[in-house]
Amino acid sequence: MGVFYESIPPSLIQWIPKQNWVATAPLSGSGHVNVSPKGGKYFGVVNERTFYYLDLSGSGNETISHLLEPGNGRITIQLNEFEHAAPKIVRLWGHGRVLERDTTEFNTFVKSQDLYSMLEALPGHRSVIVVDIHQVGSSCGFSVPYMDFKSFRTTLNDFYANKDKKFKAGNEKESMDHYWAYKNAWSMDGLPGLPRATIAAKRESIVPIKKMVGPRATQQYVCRNGMAPSMVLVIAMLAFLLGIMVALHADYLLSLAQNIIPEALKNAVVQGKA
Repeated sequence: MGVFYESIPPSLIQWIPKQNWVATAPLSGSGHVNVSPKGGKYFGVVNERTFYYLDLSGSGNETISHLLEPGNGRITIQLNEFEHAAPKIVRLWGHGRVLERDTTEFNTFVKSQDLYSMLEALPGHRSVIVVDIHQVGSSCGFSVPYMDFKSFRTTLNDFYANKDKKFKAGNEKESMDHYWAYKNAWSMDGLPGLPRATIAAKRESIVPIKKMVGPRATQQYVCRNGMAPSMVLVIAMLAFLLGIMVALHADYLLSLAQNIIPEALKNAVVQGKA
């Protein structure tokens, strides 16, 4: 039977870091839902309402794009009990934040959780995903199979360690920025990806990989309100410029309003009497 909580109950806080889990980040509008299996042991619980995981580099960046999409940020974490007799499925619903590598927010969080030693052994890390949880659900999991844990794979870490070694030996194309620019600058739907990747792509004139093929591939992502990201950007820029104009000419606009509004009210009263 399903049970729901407003925060992570104490009985689950110790259980969560020991389980395999899957994160889901659905898109709004016409985009594609993404489901990302996350292996390894790089996640934890800060408190009853905050979950996090170390985001290791990969060929995709859908979760980052969805969390950064204006008005989106929704994410669900699912955890399963595979080994013990009592089955269990737990879901954490919330909104995620992307703390990009080497930013102030990233460094502050890493320090607060004492993650520096772990990150030193992970040259391929690109961010920390922090989830602010507003709902927790626990369900029976009666159909979840038994599976014995053998070991964590080291393939991903070995791959990026090798890239880091080549980069430090002088091969600039093996840098993480170069990899991110090629693989992580955009989502499969054309949403902006890792900010550092888009900057590197422009700086180094790197053409990002095409992630969708065929006649049904998305040509341009359209938000739920019917606007493409480029149009949203134009509107944001116009609003910014309008704000600057108002700030620079505030005195004149205020004086103009003081003269116009009383005259308009006077005319409305005269028309009302007529």
